[in-house]
Amino acid sequence: MKQQNITPVLAFSPVQSVNMAGFTFFIKRDDLLNPHFSGNKARKFAYFLNNDFPGVKKIVGHGSVQANSLYSLSALAKLKGWQLDFYVRNIPGWLKARPNGNYRAALALDANIIELDKRSLDEGTNLDAFMRLKAQHLPSGTLFMPEGGRCKQAKQGIAQLAEEIKDFCLQKALQKPVIMLPSGTGTTALFLQSLLPYKVLTCACVGDQQYLTEQFSELDSDNSVWPTILPSRKRYQFGKLYPEFYQIWLQLKQQTGIEFDLLYDPLGWLSLLDYLKHNSSQQNIIYIHQGGLIGNESMLPRYQRKYSREC
Repeated sequence: MKQQNITPVLAFSPVQSVNMAGFTFFIKRDDLLNPHFSGNKARKFAYFLNNDFPGVKKIVGHGSVQANSLYSLSALAKLKGWQLDFYVRNIPGWLKARPNGNYRAALALDANIIELDKRSLDEGTNLDAFMRLKAQHLPSGTLFMPEGGRCKQAKQGIAQLAEEIKDFCLQKALQKPVIMLPSGTGTTALFLQSLLPYKVLTCACVGDQQYLTEQFSELDSDNSVWPTILPSRKRYQFGKLYPEFYQIWLQLKQQTGIEFDLLYDPLGWLSLLDYLKHNSSQQNIIYIHQGGLIGNESMLPRYQRKYSREC
């Protein structure tokens, strides 16, 4: 596979001021960074895009078959001239028959998506643990990417994001700005808090608060520099449909004109608005758009089928 000559510039996304629920928010439009690299994953994978890796021919990753990281890693591999092997627990038959979302986009970029059968991965086995063991035995010339880009190298791209936020706050003379973004592994929120002199808020989208703090501790054991985790109204199962998620997504689109993703941003906004009920004097909120809009290609029809009449 021939390496591409065009390298996207993953920096300087615009900031848009919007009104929502009686508050003014500054939206950091990381969804506009690049058609192939946007949002959270663009920042975390910037290091691998911007640096040379002599001898690397393949990148290995894992996660959900509709993960944003699957598509972004596929684009990264294409640009670098690498092969991507991406391991998933299972691929539903209906999705194989009619690919959509990140799965479809990754296939179009020649990703090798490997479905683990029951002999390789028992129902109760953790995919992340299985892949960590596999990573110890990968051949030379192979780069292993932890799930969701949870690695110290992600800090380079996040440092660029932090500089853009600081520059914006200085230009606007914002007093005590607060940064908000929802978390999967929490990598971006953790590094942002270590790099910014401002308060960083986040919420746990993939697991509970304990899961998120465990992810923080793998990258930095000093909990004094961890971001603030906002509580959720209830325990949400990642990827499951909830009417309040669809309602806030529709409200955001109608009131701001911005399309957000349907996996992370709804919980991010609900958590933030609940926080503001008890911190109504808080001004200068910067919300970081999570990108991942290709995932809406699969999520939105599911929501429309289930909740359109209710909403």
